[in-house]
Amino acid sequence: MAHAATQAAAEAQRTAPDADAETMSSTDIVVTAQKRSQTLIDVPQSVSVISGDLLEQQHATSFADYLKNVPNLQLVQGTPGQGRLVLRGVNTGGVASTVAVYVDETPFGSSTALANGAELAGDFDTLDIARIEVLKGPQGTLYGASSLGGLLKFVTNEPTTDQIEGKVLGGVEFTDGGKASYRGAAMINLPITDTLAFRASGSYRKQGGYIDSIGTAASRVDDDFNDLRNYGGRASLLWKPDSRLSVRLSAVLQNLNVDGAPSVVEADPRTLKPLYGGLTLSEYLPSFSDVKYRLYNGTIDYDFGFATLTSATSYGEQLQSLRSDYTANLSAALAGPYSDLLESFGLPRIPQNNAAFDQATESRKWTQELRLASNGGGFLDWLVGGYYTHEKALISQQLNLVEPGTLTPIPYPLELVQYDLRSRYEEFAGFANATLHLSPWFDVDIGGRYSHNRQRADQVTDSVLLGSSNIGDLRSSDNVFTYSVAPKVKFGDRASLYARVAKGYRPGGPNVVPAGAPGSTPTTYDPDTVTSYELGFKGETADGTFGLDASIYHIDWNNIQLAAVVNGFGINANGRGANIDGAEIAATMRPTAGFVTSVNFALNDAKLSGDTDPLVVGAVKGDRLPFTPKYSISVNADYQWALGGDATASIGGSIRSLSGQSGNYDPVYRALYGHFARVPAYEVIDLRAGLSFGRYAVNAYVDNLTNVAGITATQALTANGLFRNANGALGTGVIRPRTAGVSIAVGF
Repeated sequence: MAHAATQAAAEAQRTAPDADAETMSSTDIVVTAQKRSQTLIDVPQSVSVISGDLLEQQHATSFADYLKNVPNLQLVQGTPGQGRLVLRGVNTGGVASTVAVYVDETPFGSSTALANGAELAGDFDTLDIARIEVLKGPQGTLYGASSLGGLLKFVTNEPTTDQIEGKVLGGVEFTDGGKASYRGAAMINLPITDTLAFRASGSYRKQGGYIDSIGTAASRVDDDFNDLRNYGGRASLLWKPDSRLSVRLSAVLQNLNVDGAPSVVEADPRTLKPLYGGLTLSEYLPSFSDVKYRLYNGTIDYDFGFATLTSATSYGEQLQSLRSDYTANLSAALAGPYSDLLESFGLPRIPQNNAAFDQATESRKWTQELRLASNGGGFLDWLVGGYYTHEKALISQQLNLVEPGTLTPIPYPLELVQYDLRSRYEEFAGFANATLHLSPWFDVDIGGRYSHNRQRADQVTDSVLLGSSNIGDLRSSDNVFTYSVAPKVKFGDRASLYARVAKGYRPGGPNVVPAGAPGSTPTTYDPDTVTSYELGFKGETADGTFGLDASIYHIDWNNIQLAAVVNGFGINANGRGANIDGAEIAATMRPTAGFVTSVNFALNDAKLSGDTDPLVVGAVKGDRLPFTPKYSISVNADYQWALGGDATASIGGSIRSLSGQSGNYDPVYRALYGHFARVPAYEVIDLRAGLSFGRYAVNAYVDNLTNVAGITATQALTANGLFRNANGALGTGVIRPRTAGVSIAVGF
C-alpha cells in the first residue's frame, strides 16, 4: 500500500531501518512522524517524504534543491546557511522559527526569538540520508515549541552489521556567468562484530560565486565574490547485543563558509529587476558568513515486550560569525552628521571610512527525551514521555571602521557600537499520544503536551552612538498546553480519509528594555499559537500505478510575534493574528515500468486578520503574509530503462512554478511605493540524465535551464534611517543561475 505524498514516494524509502520487513509489503513507505514506525497511509496528517535515492538522483544537497518535491514548502534565503523555512504560509518575517528541524531524535536550532533561530534553519548535507520527512501543520504535541507551521526531519541511515558497504562520488558544475564548482563525497559502513557496526560519511563542496561588484558608487571591482564552501561529516556507531537492546551514538559536524554576506543582488526597488545588466552588489570591503553545526546524540532503545523505552540525549551547537558591509549605509553619515553631533559634545570626528558590521551568534542546546511506547496490537496504541531542554545563546555585535579599499582598522578612542545579548532558555514538558482502534476501519488519534519554560536575558551596550547600559536579570516564563485530535476512516489497506485539529505554539520571552524606558514599553512578549483544522485523503490503486494525497486546511494564527520598535527601543511584540486557508494535492503516476511522474499543487490564501503598527511593521488587515505564494505547482518526471546486462539509462526533468508573492514587511518601502515589494511569478526548469553500470553511475544535469532570476528574499530598504544599498537599490536574494554539471559515483 504505497502512498506518494510527493514524487519521493515513487522511488521512496520502502522500509525504514527500524521497520519489521516481514510484516510489511515491499511497497510500503514507513515513516517515524509520530515517533513510532508507521506506514505513511496510517499517519492521520499530511506528510511528504523525500527518499535518499531521490535526493541523489536530483543531486539535491540543500533546502533549495528539494523544494520542488514538497507542496507548500518555501525557503526565504539571501545567503546559504541563513535560510528561513516556511510551511503553509506561517511566516511574518520574525526572528523565531515557525518550522522545527530535527536530525533523527535531535531538535536543532534555538527555541526562542533571542538567537535568530528563524534565519538559521539547519541546512544539513543530504549525503547518506535515508529520507527527509516533512510534517505539515502544527506539531506541538510530539515535537514541542517552534513547530507552528510544521517540521522537517532528516532521517539518517543506521549502521548495519550485514555487510561492508561504501560509495565514493565526485562532480563538477559550471554556472552561467560564474565560477566552476566542485564536489567530493564518500560513505563507508563497517560491520565490526556481529553486534557492532560503524558508519561514516564526509563531503566537501565548493560552489563558485556568480555575483559581481562592478564599482558602482565607488565600490570595489570584484568578480564572482560569493563563493560557498560546505564541508563536514557524519559518524554513527550502533550496538545491538540482543534483539531487545539498541544503542546508537552519532555525531554531525558541518561548516558553511560564504564569501560575500549577504549573497543578495541590487534590484530596482519598484520593479525588483536586477540593476546594471547583471547580478551585482556594491561591495566596499570583503564580507563573509561562517556557520558551524555541531550535533551529538546518544539514543538507547529497550524492548520490554509490551512496550519500548527510548532515551535520546543530545547536545547541539550552532555558531555563526559574519561581517556585513555597511559602507553604503553608514560611512558617509558617520563622517558627516554623526561626526557633527560628536564634535558638538567635544568628541573627535570620525574620519572617512568603510564600515564593517561584525556579528557572532552562538546557540548551545542540551536536550533529553524519555518516552515509553506500546509495541502495537489490540485496541490501543499509546506513547507517553517527558522532555527537557537547556539552551544558552549569545548575540554580539560590533561596528568597526577600516581604511577605504582595505581592511586596515581605523583607530577611534571610543566604541562606536558594541552590543552583547546573552540569553538562557529552559523547558520542561510532558506529552502523551494514543490511537484508539475503534473498529477495523475507524481509528482516533489523540495527543496532548504540557510545557513550562523559563527564560533570562542580559544585555550590555557600550556605544558612543547608542549610549551605554548594563541591563541584567530580565525574566519571563510560559505555561502552554497543546493538543491534537485526528479521527481516521480506512477504506481497505490502500486508502484513508482523516480529519485533524491541532494546536502549536512558540515561546514568548523577555524584552531587553533599559530602566529609563517609558512604562508603555513591553518588558515581555507572549507566546503565539496556531490552531489548524485539516481534512485529508490518502490512497493508491491496487496495482500501485496511481497514488493521491489531497488535503484542505484552515489555520488560525493568534498573537503573532513581530520584530518591532516601541518608544525607540527594538523589541519583540505581539500583533493580532492571521487566517490561512489552503489546499494541497500530490499525485504520483506510474503508467508503465520505469516511468514515474508526480504533480504537486498547493493553493494558499494567507492574510493578516488585524492591523499592525503602521510605523513599525506597516501591514494592515488583509495583507498577504510574506513569501507565501497564492499557488505553487511542480511536476517531476523520470524514465529508466534497461540497456542490457546490468546497465540502465535514465532521463528526467522537473518544473516548479510559483505565483507572485509579497516581499518582507517594510514600512519605509510601503510609505514610498504604497505597497510592499511585489515578487514576480517565476518558473524553474531542471533536466537530468544518467547511466548506471552496476557499481558505477554517471549523471549529467542542467538546473535552472532558462536562467530565470527568481527572487527568494527581500531586504529592508533602509537601515539606521538610511538607504541600505548604494544608490537606494533594494537587496534581493535570487536563485542560482543556470548550472550544468556531471557527477560520477562508485559503490561497493
